[in-house]
Amino acid sequence: MAKGKDVRVRVILECINCVRNGVNKESPGVSRYITQKNRHNTPSRLELRKFCPYCFKHTIHGEIKK
Repeated sequence: MAKGKDVRVRVILECINCVRNGVNKESPGVSRYITQKNRHNTPSRLELRKFCPYCFKHTIHGEIKK
Protein backbone atom coordinates (compact mmCIF):
# COMPACT_ATOMS: atom_id res chain seq x y z
CA MET A 1 0.00 0.00 0.00
CA ALA A 2 1.19 3.46 -0.83
CA LYS A 3 1.55 5.84 2.06
CA GLY A 4 1.04 9.55 1.61
CA LYS A 5 1.29 11.27 -1.74
CA ASP A 6 2.49 9.71 -4.97
CA VAL A 7 6.18 10.05 -5.75
CA ARG A 8 5.68 10.76 -9.46
CA VAL A 9 3.59 13.81 -10.23
CA ARG A 10 2.45 15.33 -13.51
CA VAL A 11 3.76 18.85 -14.13
CA ILE A 12 3.06 21.46 -16.80
CA LEU A 13 5.98 23.33 -18.35
CA GLU A 14 5.27 26.75 -19.86
CA CYS A 15 7.51 28.95 -22.02
CA ILE A 16 8.98 31.75 -19.94
CA ASN A 17 9.62 34.07 -22.91
CA CYS A 18 6.03 33.93 -24.18
CA VAL A 19 4.64 34.67 -20.72
CA ARG A 20 7.13 37.42 -19.91
CA ASN A 21 6.87 39.28 -23.22
CA GLY A 22 3.17 38.69 -23.65
CA VAL A 23 1.92 36.75 -26.60
CA ASN A 24 2.31 38.40 -30.00
CA LYS A 25 -0.84 39.42 -31.82
CA GLU A 26 -0.07 36.90 -34.58
CA SER A 27 0.62 33.90 -32.35
CA PRO A 28 -2.34 31.82 -31.14
CA GLY A 29 -1.10 31.04 -27.63
CA VAL A 30 1.62 30.00 -25.20
CA SER A 31 3.79 26.90 -25.56
CA ARG A 32 3.11 24.24 -22.91
CA TYR A 33 4.45 20.74 -22.35
CA ILE A 34 3.20 18.05 -19.95
CA THR A 35 5.72 15.75 -18.28
CA GLN A 36 6.36 13.89 -15.03
CA LYS A 37 8.88 14.41 -12.29
CA ASN A 38 9.97 12.49 -9.23
CA ARG A 39 9.07 14.53 -6.17
CA HIS A 40 11.88 13.05 -4.05
CA ASN A 41 14.68 13.63 -6.58
CA THR A 42 13.59 17.12 -7.70
CA PRO A 43 11.68 18.90 -4.94
CA SER A 44 12.26 22.33 -6.51
CA ARG A 45 10.53 23.65 -9.61
CA LEU A 46 11.56 21.99 -12.86
CA GLU A 47 13.05 24.03 -15.74
CA LEU A 48 13.92 22.48 -19.10
CA ARG A 49 15.00 23.82 -22.47
CA LYS A 50 12.31 22.92 -24.97
CA PHE A 51 11.33 24.16 -28.43
CA CYS A 52 8.69 26.89 -28.46
CA PRO A 53 6.74 26.95 -31.74
CA TYR A 54 5.56 30.51 -31.03
CA CYS A 55 9.05 31.96 -30.40
CA PHE A 56 10.55 29.71 -33.13
CA LYS A 57 13.53 28.77 -30.94
CA HIS A 58 14.59 26.71 -27.93
CA THR A 59 13.67 28.51 -24.70
CA ILE A 60 13.44 27.72 -21.01
CA HIS A 61 10.13 26.18 -20.00
CA GLY A 62 9.35 26.42 -16.28
CA GLU A 63 6.96 24.48 -14.11
CA ILE A 64 3.63 26.16 -13.36
CA LYS A 65 0.85 25.40 -10.91
CA LYS A 66 -2.16 23.45 -12.11
